[in-house]
Order: sequence, then C-alpha cells, then structure tokens
Amino acid sequence: MERLQFEFAAGQPAASRTVTGVVASGDLEVLLEPQSGGRTNVAVQTSVDGYGGTWTALLERVFADPALPAAKIEINDNGATPGVVRMRIEQAFEEAALGGRP
Repeated sequence: MERLQFEFAAGQPAASRTVTGVVASGDLEVLLEPQSGGRTNVAVQTSVDGYGGTWTALLERVFADPALPAAKIEINDNGATPGVVRMRIEQAFEEAALGGRP
C-alpha cells in the first residue's frame, strides 16, 4: 500500500459531497467534499506501490485548470488505469455540481 498527498489551486468550493466508483478489482472510488480556501487536497491510497510519478503526472493534468471547484478528495485505488482515474474524478465533480446525485 502506498499513500500519496497532493495539493492544487482551485476555484470556489464544490457544491456538495459525493462518492463515485467502488474499490473492486481494477477500479477505485473517489470521495469528494467541498473545501474552502481556493485549494484542492487529494489523498491517494493505492494498492500498487512505485507509481508516484504516474499519479503526479495524471493529477497535474486533471487539475491544471485552477477554476475547478475547491475540494478535499480521497482516492482509494485498487489498480485502476489512468483513464479510469480521470473518468471517476470528472464524474465526482459532475455529481457534486448536481447536488451529490448521480
């Protein structure tokens, strides 16, 4: 198990809390809750050790837009591909904008 921490510039707080995905073989879950202060904090817990560089590159691309809502995000990974990671994060922001409803 590896635990990674990241922080990115962000806009206004996310509208609501949400959970997307499930921790199952080859997938992950994203827990998102609003956070003030114009920052997004991301905590990643992954079952795959040694991929810190991959996580850094992926999350820097996802959060390159500082207008994304400010949030505290927890990612629990069980070996998901980068495409699945990005999709789940985008899904979490979309669901949060809808008030936490899928």
